Amino acid sequence: MPVFIGLMSGTSLDGADGVLATIDEHVGGCQIQVLAADHVDFPANLRSTLLALQHPGADDLHHEALAANQLATCYAICVRQLLASAGMTSDQVVAIGAHGQTIRHRPELGYTRQTNNGALLAELTGIDVVADFRSRDVAAGGQGAPLVPAFHQDLFAAQSLRVIANIGGISNISILPARGSLAVPTTGFDTGPGNMLLDLWINRHRAQAYDSGGNWAASGTVNAPLLAVLRDDAFFRMPGPKSTGRDLFNAHWLDRHLVPFGNLATADVQATLVELTATTLIDALVAVAPSVNDVFVCGGGAYNTFLMQRLQSVLAASGSMATVQSTIKIGVPPDQVEALAFAWLALRFMARTTGNLPSVTGAHGTRILGALYPA
Repeated sequence: MPVFIGLMSGTSLDGADGVLATIDEHVGGCQIQVLAADHVDFPANLRSTLLALQHPGADDLHHEALAANQLATCYAICVRQLLASAGMTSDQVVAIGAHGQTIRHRPELGYTRQTNNGALLAELTGIDVVADFRSRDVAAGGQGAPLVPAFHQDLFAAQSLRVIANIGGISNISILPARGSLAVPTTGFDTGPGNMLLDLWINRHRAQAYDSGGNWAASGTVNAPLLAVLRDDAFFRMPGPKSTGRDLFNAHWLDRHLVPFGNLATADVQATLVELTATTLIDALVAVAPSVNDVFVCGGGAYNTFLMQRLQSVLAASGSMATVQSTIKIGVPPDQVEALAFAWLALRFMARTTGNLPSVTGAHGTRILGALYPA
């Protein structure tokens, strides 16, 4: 079976996740075998530069170009580690699917920007690189995000309705109708912040990259008035297709809403931010898939025990009997799903097969996604 590499660095900005896998597409789905998985942390200076590039600043073009080179170097390190782990060589890999790092996402203005240097990555690895997956969907009138529901459909669809909740920096959901169902299309959209604000807050007040297990949040108490103010953002009332990112949900957004709540304990803010992630995701899910049987969570959020508990509790409070579980229950570790999606998108590009779902992104039709940088 053909071998592909998928590289993903998301809005959490913690580093690059990589997988090396065989992918076999067939009628009714695909079969994947992960041969190696790895993670490369971003150097502190790269992370700070990528954060700065989320907003206008001096000499942006220069700083972005340097960041793209450094990102490609991190990606290449991940590729080398994957090949070494699998005992393989570069000529055994068909292509690398490299998402790049989103620094601006403005589909309503007709553009999305994932910084990367695909040419340098191809040079460093000796492998064909497929990158810039989102731009073609945006050019066709779509949101360019989320792209993972098409992959979720191919890999995870079952005999009953399922939802895949991807909780990275931003949360999104994929609503997967029963396999073979022609009456209802697969849908999905971003639901709002995932780990992004949680990571921001704990880094600011405890100098930690993330809230391990959600333990700090669990020590706090949800502040109902603050939660109501945060949930009142217009994004949450918008119907899908919709997507978002740091352009909206960032430190400025949070600090602006916190002004009237200056005396809150920091742990209470963290607890409230967990509740924001949980309630906005479940509200969106119940609105479009009230009869869901199973909810499977991937991304870093799947490792946040407290968040997983809150998702289950909020879902049960809605009257649903569905269970919330990690995607490990259906055979894929939650930190591998997105990287696998971009390996799959590379396969689709190399086969000149469409990779988007208009029912998800709102594009005018299906499109072949990506741009090729030959080795």
